[in-house]
Amino acid sequence: MPRLFSAIRLPAVVRTHLSLLRGEIGSARWVQAENMHITLRFFGDVSDATADELAGLLEAFDAEPFFIEIVGTGTFGGQGETVIYATVKPEPALDALQRAQERMARACGLPAPEHAFKPHVTLARARHAKRSAVARFLEETGALRIAPFRVDEFALLSSRPGRGGGPYAEEVVVAFG
Repeated sequence: MPRLFSAIRLPAVVRTHLSLLRGEIGSARWVQAENMHITLRFFGDVSDATADELAGLLEAFDAEPFFIEIVGTGTFGGQGETVIYATVKPEPALDALQRAQERMARACGLPAPEHAFKPHVTLARARHAKRSAVARFLEETGALRIAPFRVDEFALLSSRPGRGGGPYAEEVVVAFG
């Protein structure tokens, strides 16, 4: 059973820039630059038949290229684990791409996700992080601005069950246009 998700891979220059933001947060596990991406839809552990059906639907998808901009940082989570991320500026074409993938997931019988889509790039995961360290990091990186970059493809990626994080394997790459 593969664990699948779709994502936009980031250009190397963007990944490098984001990887240099590492802060002094004691319990943080920082994401390696080569594993940074924008998740479009987490599909989860699916059967081989569902994986094949989903890959077929995704491969048939087409869209026009668009631009994404990274603007600031934020956090998810609370008491247990805090996820530190770079914020992706709202972009109608990105939202349309994600909604299309949600429709494909539903067509394959997959359940709706637990949380609403909030485009971001995960930078780190920290268990029981000191709030003051996280707040200091957010203050120092809140004005982050990375020049817009062109998105002309997305990928269906797989990860190892139960681990989370990379390395990820590209199962399908879907180019636009």
